[in-house]
Amino acid sequence: MQYRHAHRLGTTVSEIGLGCWQLGAADWGDVPEAQAMEILRSADQTGVTLFDTADVYGAGRSETLIGKYLRSRPAGARKIFIATKLGRLKGYPDGYSTALFRECTLRSIERLGVTALDLTQLHCVPMRHLRSGEVFDSLRKLKDEKLIKHFGASVETMEEAKICLQHADCDSLQIIFNIFRQKPIDELFAEARQKGVAIIVRLPLASGLLAGAYKRDTTFPAADHRNYNRNGEKFNVGETFAGLEFGRGVELAERIKAWVPTGQTMAEFAIRWILDHDAVTSVIPGASKPQQVLTNARPSDLPPLPADVHKQLREFYAADIAASIRGPY
Repeated sequence: MQYRHAHRLGTTVSEIGLGCWQLGAADWGDVPEAQAMEILRSADQTGVTLFDTADVYGAGRSETLIGKYLRSRPAGARKIFIATKLGRLKGYPDGYSTALFRECTLRSIERLGVTALDLTQLHCVPMRHLRSGEVFDSLRKLKDEKLIKHFGASVETMEEAKICLQHADCDSLQIIFNIFRQKPIDELFAEARQKGVAIIVRLPLASGLLAGAYKRDTTFPAADHRNYNRNGEKFNVGETFAGLEFGRGVELAERIKAWVPTGQTMAEFAIRWILDHDAVTSVIPGASKPQQVLTNARPSDLPPLPADVHKQLREFYAADIAASIRGPY
């Protein structure tokens, strides 16, 4: 595992983190507690030092399990940086206030078993609230009260990201970035790098499309967002299959396989492609099985992809992918 310094967060984190949406046992199918604990243990033993969660994941279940795991670790164990989020479990879309944010923060602190949150992120709150700036003022008050150490935002679009970057004390941005969604390269990375803002990348495999195993007739459980939100029925369509229509995504993934080097899986290739962008601080693939943690971590130790492969994938994105992305981006 390799590590990168997150300047504004004042720490070094593993360049492969662990996305903990799955541990909420909602939206991805059931993950029993024993299996969730083994996933966390596998990540820790693999050198992962960034866990990303949210209060809405299983209505607190993901945070609770992380807290239980943290308490099981021996004294003096390596620090794990916990990034959580607020703004979707309560208050969404127009009920935000400092009092509500304080309530949500205190509950996250309790579930995680910490004295203060390492990082709390606005969780895809509506654009109008980012523009007004009041949500940032609420976070500043929580920071003054030493309930949070840092704050940032998880966003859907580049416009939202740029609004957040206008706040000099916004320490991180969590974005969707993968071979299917390359807009951040041109519209975000230079400014984020210049300001030292941490870039945390979610959906690196586009809900599994970029692992290359899906077929057009692949099905998912009823409670899995890859079934019930594939066209944006419940939340932003970009959170499922990166906004691509499923069949189109399968077709594009098949074409990308031609660039995968011998000896690498397509998933490893897709994550390595992300890591080759130095503006990225950490990539947070999820895992519903312990073995997936090990697979997700391997790209950290692979060599960068050749420049000509990057060029060809940029051209492929512009010519064949960009126009197929649905939803705000």
